[in-house]
Amino acid sequence: MRIPEELIPVIEWWEKDGKQTVAIVAVAAIAVAGYYGWKGWRDARAVRASDALLTATAVEDIEGAVAEYGGTKSGPALSMRLAKAYFEAERFEEALAAYEKLDGSAPEGFEDVPSVGRAECLEALGRYEEALKSYDAFVEAKPKSFLALTARLGAARCVAQLGDKAKALERLASVRETVGDDETAKTLVESAEALVKRWEKREKTTLFDAADAAAKQIEAEAAAPVVEVPAEAPATEAPAEVPAPAAE
Repeated sequence: MRIPEELIPVIEWWEKDGKQTVAIVAVAAIAVAGYYGWKGWRDARAVRASDALLTATAVEDIEGAVAEYGGTKSGPALSMRLAKAYFEAERFEEALAAYEKLDGSAPEGFEDVPSVGRAECLEALGRYEEALKSYDAFVEAKPKSFLALTARLGAARCVAQLGDKAKALERLASVRETVGDDETAKTLVESAEALVKRWEKREKTTLFDAADAAAKQIEAEAAAPVVEVPAEAPATEAPAEVPAPAAE
């Protein structure tokens, strides 16, 4: 069979470079397909992470979302939601750890939340001196932050809990002067003032303390001398009334 002269260059190219070129094209096609497959998986995962951010409410659900989607763009926001959920569930130690882990990686616009959240956890745990230092440090560093008022009120509460109610009220009076005509801020300050005025410093007690006090009370009652009360004498009949002599 005679090959047309016009096909001879094509055949020579195929023998020399064609097979290699086809292999390269095939590899490139596989790579492109793999990229778009990975991109589709990544985009779908990002959507699922966003859905979890919006719909997860229970602590366990948010924990699962953080474990699965913590590496996505929604990860920091999910972690922040988890810290808040821990706090609301009064799991303050876990909330504290979550806020500390978030420091420096909070979502844009919420960079101040971990610092104040951490201080609130310390306050809730009764670590008032540490909480007070954290609140004051935040206000000094970011007096214009949208959380500065929250930190000032928290600091006043801590001062009251540390036993200086008068100083706490002085702090709140100073805060009141800075809020201007902001009615919402005024209400928050007034609520804090009312709360501080009702507070009394109490010593911390535990269940063991209460049980020990109860045992001592029982021992004291058992050791108390028994005082015998004499029986009442039987009642006697009243003497018959003697009529007065008649007047002569």
